[in-house]
Amino acid sequence: MRPDTSAEYVDHNAEAARLERTAGLYPEDAEHLLLQAAAHLELADDRPRATAFYDRLLSSATPLENPFLVRALKAANLWEYGHEAEAKAIIEGVRAASPRDPAPWVIVAESLESHDELEAAQQTFTEAATHLLTDVPEPPYATHPVLFGRHRVRRMLGLPHDNWDSLADTLHSSPVSLDELHDPKRVWSLGSDNPAELEAEISRLRAELGTYREALSRPFPVAVLHWPAPELTELLTAYPSLAEEYPSHEEHLATIEASLRELAASGTPNLGIVTGTVPSYEAFAASEGASPGDASLLPQYATTLAARGRAVAWPPERGASCWCGSGRGYGECHGQV
Repeated sequence: MRPDTSAEYVDHNAEAARLERTAGLYPEDAEHLLLQAAAHLELADDRPRATAFYDRLLSSATPLENPFLVRALKAANLWEYGHEAEAKAIIEGVRAASPRDPAPWVIVAESLESHDELEAAQQTFTEAATHLLTDVPEPPYATHPVLFGRHRVRRMLGLPHDNWDSLADTLHSSPVSLDELHDPKRVWSLGSDNPAELEAEISRLRAELGTYREALSRPFPVAVLHWPAPELTELLTAYPSLAEEYPSHEEHLATIEASLRELAASGTPNLGIVTGTVPSYEAFAASEGASPGDASLLPQYATTLAARGRAVAWPPERGASCWCGSGRGYGECHGQV
């Protein structure tokens, strides 16, 4: 969500202005674009203007896709420029709401952690893990930061490992263990004259950088394109050549589920579904200078929608409705084994 490019190379104010203009052109993506704009303003150290962007979204007449994410980002930003009481009140509100999206939990917990509220951060991470992962056989990719953050804070508090910490260790793929990465004594080694200690710290830092780069390499989900029945009918009426890709709507839905399960079985993390519309697809084809009847555009269109923040995580959370729009629970619909 937050740009990672150094302010030395990016004019963050100009980038925020560009994103604001783009949001005006694509109101359906305004939430995603304005959150990026606010992040650039934070990097430019213009935190009051960033707060104004968050307030603009929260006061919008258009319902937000993730209001708790906006509230969490607003709280973290407010605390950074002296509005601690308001930030804490928002954080408590986010915790009380128990959102199903892991991102707001991680943001408010890390905000507490960065301001040395370690016990509150540990409690917040634990609430998130309990709420999101109880009775879940395999933690979704988006929940990994919850477990890693909880492990880090508990290590700083000197608490013994529990089942959630063991799960975090299992999910962690770096050659350097989480216990080493989250060791509170690491900072001491930075002032050491012992070459062996310095070399060990360099190895840990390289492992951390590798994990960070891996996360950045997939900033949005690997997404499969979904057409609702009316949209698919309109698409095939306008572009009959695509009928080879979509013999029927039922087969289209079955193919989506099968493809995602195959990707998951191969170890691909961070999977999602994007929903297409014919006008949006035609506009994308025009921007590419290609015909909408060209089937090779379909995966590019899906990737573009995912990059614009339109992807919904797959599989759905426990008890959630099926992604296909049937209105039934996922476990009773396409989630049946």
